[in-house]
Amino acid sequence: MAGPTIYDVSKRAGVSIATVSRVLNKRETVAIETRERVLSAIDELGFVPKIEAISRARKQLGRIGVLTPSFVDSIVDRMRGISEALIDLPYDTAIYNANTPYLVEGYLTSLAFNHVVDGLIIIGIDFDYSFAQRLVANRLPVVFLGDTESPIHEGFNALLLDHGEGGAMAARYLLDQGHRRFAFVGDAYPQMVSHSIGDSKLDRFRQTLAEAGVALPDSYVCLTTLDMEQTRQQVFRLLDLPKLPTAIFAGSDTQAIAVMSAARERGLSIPNDLAVMGFDDISIAQFVGLTTIHQPLRESGRLAVEMVLGQIEDNNKKAIRSEYPVSLIKRATA
Repeated sequence: MAGPTIYDVSKRAGVSIATVSRVLNKRETVAIETRERVLSAIDELGFVPKIEAISRARKQLGRIGVLTPSFVDSIVDRMRGISEALIDLPYDTAIYNANTPYLVEGYLTSLAFNHVVDGLIIIGIDFDYSFAQRLVANRLPVVFLGDTESPIHEGFNALLLDHGEGGAMAARYLLDQGHRRFAFVGDAYPQMVSHSIGDSKLDRFRQTLAEAGVALPDSYVCLTTLDMEQTRQQVFRLLDLPKLPTAIFAGSDTQAIAVMSAARERGLSIPNDLAVMGFDDISIAQFVGLTTIHQPLRESGRLAVEMVLGQIEDNNKKAIRSEYPVSLIKRATA
């Protein structure tokens, strides 16, 4: 018995075939309500292109997709690892910058149905189960890079980092240095980015301080974008508090460097007046002497490639969930 077709989807959704096609091809001219009606019809009918056609198409592509919410330094370093792993292989990289919820859903729909990549690496983006299910149903190999607390579809390969442990590690180190008045500078993540990444860093940092009898008041927490200048401007508020923090932990190295810039503009000595710690250990961190929490950015990119290629070779291969560790890198700023 033949499965549902695009014509069935069109009839169920009450729209034209052209509209269904626009939804499947990530056209932004489709109204949100119409798009949701088409996707609901797809899910209700179980519409899936023929697996044989998918396989034939993908064998001729030689392309790995990377879905990313931004091009901050940590993601750039991870992309270097992906590129290095593919340099001698017959695969190109297609990068999809999904910096709005609409683009996230549009790309996930298009990539699930249109067979334009052989496999997909998703970096730190949360999305509804229905979108994940479509990727799996259409047999697209997926590797998810994110936080250990992120919701992950059982059909995805996953390469995970315990960002919360990094926050706890930073708190323990700064406490051991004798600090008792802290501030935190973190990311005000957009809606589609994994909230658990930013939340777990702050939550575990604050929890570990509390266990040592040290409070982190909300007035000493600054959530801003990953833009360095905007972060620097926001940090001035922390530096104007009646009681200056003696240590600031930033949720990214980029933001930590912005903290350093603001502190020096105010005439503060680092680390004598203010200790600064970051998170990521991006390439520039060692050159500015930044004490930070290291995550293996390039290595995670290379491992993600290995995982997605393994599933491309054997689409029936069971999905793997793997965790990689964080570590403390001591330098001059704390």
